[in-house]
Amino acid sequence: MEIAVVGSGYVGLVAGACFADSGNEVYCVDKDEKKIEALLAGNIPIYEPGLKDIVARNAKNGRLKFTTSLQEGVEASQVIFIAVGTPPGEDGSADLSHVLAVASGIGKYMNGPKVIVDKSTVPVGTAKLVSDAIAKETSHDFEVVSNPEFLKEGAAIDDFMKPDRVVVGVPSEKSAQVMRKLYAPFVRTNNPILVMDVVSAEMTKYAANAMLATRISFMNEVSALCEQVGADVDQVRIGIGTDSRIGMSFLFPGIGYGGSCFPKDVQALIRTAHQKGLTFHVSEAVERVNNAQKRSLVEKVVKHYGSVEDLKGKHFAVWGLAFKPRTDDVREAPALVVIEELLAAGATVCAFDPEARHTFADAIGEHEGLRYSDTNYNALPGADALLICTEWNDFRHPNFEKLTSSLKAPVIFDGRNLFGIEDMKTRNFTYYSVGRPVVKPND
Repeated sequence: MEIAVVGSGYVGLVAGACFADSGNEVYCVDKDEKKIEALLAGNIPIYEPGLKDIVARNAKNGRLKFTTSLQEGVEASQVIFIAVGTPPGEDGSADLSHVLAVASGIGKYMNGPKVIVDKSTVPVGTAKLVSDAIAKETSHDFEVVSNPEFLKEGAAIDDFMKPDRVVVGVPSEKSAQVMRKLYAPFVRTNNPILVMDVVSAEMTKYAANAMLATRISFMNEVSALCEQVGADVDQVRIGIGTDSRIGMSFLFPGIGYGGSCFPKDVQALIRTAHQKGLTFHVSEAVERVNNAQKRSLVEKVVKHYGSVEDLKGKHFAVWGLAFKPRTDDVREAPALVVIEELLAAGATVCAFDPEARHTFADAIGEHEGLRYSDTNYNALPGADALLICTEWNDFRHPNFEKLTSSLKAPVIFDGRNLFGIEDMKTRNFTYYSVGRPVVKPND
C-alpha cells in the first residue's frame, strides 16, 4: 500500500518506519528542510531505541522516502496520515493550526479518492474540522479516520509492531477495511483492532492518558502521606497493586510525570470538558498534584539545609534530565523544574544524562551556574549532594565508594526511588527518597 505520513517527528517517523518495515511504500513528509536533509543523510532527529536501524534498512530498500513536498506525498498515496504537532495553547486547549494547515494542503493536492488518518493527538471533534478543511479544497471522495497512537517513548518500536490494541474510528466500513488491512501485520497474535465511531476513538486517547496520569498522581499523594506517617510507599504499592482490580502498572511514585503526552492531554481533556459546560474535578486535581510533585525534591533539599537562603553557594550534581529513561525528550521534564529552582536559589549545578544533554540545554537555555558532565561520575566532584531525576538503568547500581569520595558529603536526594532503603542503611549515606523514611548515618 502507498502511504504518506505528514510530520516526521516522534509519532510520524516511528509510524512511517514501521509501516515501511511491513512492506508498504511510505513517504515521510515534513516542511522542515533541515530535518529532511538529516533524514536523507541517515541522521535521526530523535533518540528512540531501534529507530535508526529500522529507518536505515527501509530507506536502503527504497520503501521509506523523505520529502518536503506535500504534493508528492499526497499524489502518490492511498492513505495519508497527519502526524504533526498539537502543542497546548495558553488556555490548555490543543493548537490545531498545524493539523488544519496540513488538511487544507491535502485537499489542494488530492488527485483521487483518499483515506486521511488523524494520527496526531487531537481533541474530540477534530476529524470533522479536518474533513471540512479538506472539502473546501477538493471534489474528490475521501474519508477522515481517527487512529490515536499509544506509543511509549523508549519502547515505541515494540509498541507499534506489537500493540496491545489498535483503535480506529471510522465513518464507514470502507475505510475500516483499509485500516484493518494496514494493521493486519501487527496483530497476528490476535490483539484486537478496535473499530468504533470517530468521536469515540478521539475520546479514547485522552481518556487513556488521563487515567494513567491519575494513577501516577494518586500514588504521589499517597507517598506524601507515607512520609508523614512513617509508612513505606513501596510496600503500599505492592499491597494495592497485587489486587487484580488495580494492577501494578503506573503505581510508581516519583517527582511527577512529564513528556509530550500526559501533561498536554490532561490539559486538553480539562479544556474540552469546560467547553461543554463540565468540570473535570479529578483531572484538575491530577494536574495540580503533578505540578506540586515536581517541586517536592527541592523542598526536601531546602528542608535538609534549613532554608532557601541556605542553598546559595551550594553545588549539586543532578543525574537524569529526560522526563523518562530511554529517550532524549525533556518536554515538561521534572528536571527542568528542579534545576531552575536550584539555580534561582543561588546554587550551582552539574548535570548528566545519557541522551538528553543537548535537548535539555536547548530547553532551559544558558545559565551561568549550570554546566554538564560527560559521565555521571564526573558530575560529582565538589557537589554538596546528588539529586536523581530520571530512572536510567545506568544509575541503578552505582559505585557508592566513588560517590562517597567525590561528594563533599554523602547525601542523596532520589526522586525515583532507585535504591533500597535497607541497602542504603548500610552505606552511611543521608538518603531522601519518595514516600519512604529518610535514611541517616547510624540509623
